[in-house]
Amino acid sequence: MYTVIDIETTGLSPKKEKITEIAIYVYDGEQIVDEFVSLVNPERPVPYFITRLTGITNEMLEDAPKFYEVAKKIVEITENRIFVAHNVDFDYNFIKEEFARLGFDFRRKKLCTVKLSKKIIPGHKSYSLGKLTADLGISINGRHRAAGDAYATVQLFDYLLKTDAQSKPLIEEMTYHSIKGLHPQFDKKVLDELPEKIGVYYFYNERNELIYIGKSINIRKRVLQHLSNSKTDKAIRMRSQIVNILFELTGSELVALLLESDEIKKHKPIFNRAQRRSVFQYGIYSFYDENNYLRFEIRNNNGNDLPLTSFSSLQSAKSNLSSFCEQFELCQKLCGLYDTQAACFHYGIKQCFGACIGEELPETYNKRAKNLIQKFEYGGDNFLIFDKGRTPEEKSVIKIENGKYCGFGYFEPDIVGNNVRVITESTKPYNDNRDVQIIIKGFLMQHKLKIQKF
Repeated sequence: MYTVIDIETTGLSPKKEKITEIAIYVYDGEQIVDEFVSLVNPERPVPYFITRLTGITNEMLEDAPKFYEVAKKIVEITENRIFVAHNVDFDYNFIKEEFARLGFDFRRKKLCTVKLSKKIIPGHKSYSLGKLTADLGISINGRHRAAGDAYATVQLFDYLLKTDAQSKPLIEEMTYHSIKGLHPQFDKKVLDELPEKIGVYYFYNERNELIYIGKSINIRKRVLQHLSNSKTDKAIRMRSQIVNILFELTGSELVALLLESDEIKKHKPIFNRAQRRSVFQYGIYSFYDENNYLRFEIRNNNGNDLPLTSFSSLQSAKSNLSSFCEQFELCQKLCGLYDTQAACFHYGIKQCFGACIGEELPETYNKRAKNLIQKFEYGGDNFLIFDKGRTPEEKSVIKIENGKYCGFGYFEPDIVGNNVRVITESTKPYNDNRDVQIIIKGFLMQHKLKIQKF
């Protein structure tokens, strides 16, 4: 059973815009058996260009129900049915975001008639709904209105189903239910329970042994990528052994990184072994050269030294070090950014004071270089890092004491307020090590999180 859906909106961004109209047709593979069509008050003005496109005016929406008033009907009519739409991610993401604002996790299997059309009837110049239906002789009564476009999508979907006898197996494949190479004991219903949220996931084999640990900002999406991956022998072998999947939500990407790192060290899963699994692969390191100048270089984080800070890509590391070089008036050559035996480029344009050729003494130059190092050192400081929690009411907290990582936890600000003692006591202890130091420093360098000393 399918629900064929189309919406109209105030704009293109699900995060910023709202739905103004929704049409849902329940289609059983032969005919429409139920329907729901309604304008929706977006509780904001409709832009003029949207009115020009859809014909939906602010006056038409004044007395229309708000989304929360039609939400229950949408849940009921789409439940246990595949969500079908032309360019499905647009409609699905808007509806999912509207529900998220209500605190409800809307999740349905989805199917895109654009992708399905390209597989069943290839060769068309355009797969936009208007042009594709025109090519097939399907008329749209009410273009850019939800009911008209949704009904045309039903007709298109019906055409596709009846054109290709293999359309149903193809649909199963596109809705992930015929992923190949899975273990015979793997229950695909597990996939329906996976959240599209941040956290850590765990793969188990038939002996209930933990064989892989990963983290993602979208657990369900990442797991499906694993199960569809046939690019390497390792990926195929791992997929064939998975029998069960568990997960732990973290709410915070930083907490997910820290938990993943700790869990891998603790359990040493077979498919994580001998794998340097760090998002922050490149670091900025400091050292003194033979002339006692304090220098900097970018290296891969695969040694034993702890970098000043880390980055997810070499380009990001170079770009940031270049900015630091200008900010602290450092020498390009001594920062590893200008390979020369002579003076650096900045010396020629009078932005370097000559440390590269010995004109500026180490004592003077190193004072500025040490200021850069201090930017990344939290030394013996005690502080808390705050981030999102697992629910809207919750916050996550990471504790650093005497410059060492102590662990993380969760608290509800509305209950504990700013009571630092209670907040710190909410943290669960975890081990400090080089890898978590790299994770924390790298993440703080690339993200702005609230930090509070205690």
